[in-house]
Amino acid sequence: MRLDDEAVSVAIGLRLGLEIFVPHQCHCGAQVDAFGRHGFVCKKAPGRSIRHQALDDLVARALSAAGIPSSKEPQGLCRSDAKRPDGLTLVPWQSGKSLVWDVMVVCPLADSYVASASREASSVAELATSKKIDKCTGLATVYHLQPIVVEMLCPINGCLLFSFCFGEYISQCSGDEREMAFLFQRIYDLMQRYDSILLHESFIREDCPE
Repeated sequence: MRLDDEAVSVAIGLRLGLEIFVPHQCHCGAQVDAFGRHGFVCKKAPGRSIRHQALDDLVARALSAAGIPSSKEPQGLCRSDAKRPDGLTLVPWQSGKSLVWDVMVVCPLADSYVASASREASSVAELATSKKIDKCTGLATVYHLQPIVVEMLCPINGCLLFSFCFGEYISQCSGDEREMAFLFQRIYDLMQRYDSILLHESFIREDCPE
């Protein structure tokens, strides 16, 4: 998967509950423990928004590979919180309705999610999906709404049928039956790369001497 050594080391450490770094202070002022958990939820980490954009781009490219034209952050569409959804297909997706998608990455290691994550796999993604749907109820009457929520450790919300359709459409265009597997691999690869990036963003960055 062409992951660098550090990304692989971080991915293994997170899944085995190993200490990854020496405890230190984040550049936002918060304390980071040896497991690095704060780095994944720090509101001042630029990697979180970049990761969101990368996941959104991945969805848009998958639609393009399937021969489905789409528009990112479409003008004139707003959720209940006045924010625009991440994308809209320009042709009908299902039942004569265009697809509206909204991506999100959640951290099951965050204090607010640990209890739920410890009880059932992908429960955090499902909870975040419900919240996304609540914010987009006005759009659901006109468009086919599809939240795409991925947990930081890679379990995906209940949109497997949606992902299967993606893979089927791309396979029809490329002739390769493995397209769905490739799509999931790209998602997992993206998550693991940004786990490492977010951990490093928790270090205090000092200006270089002139």
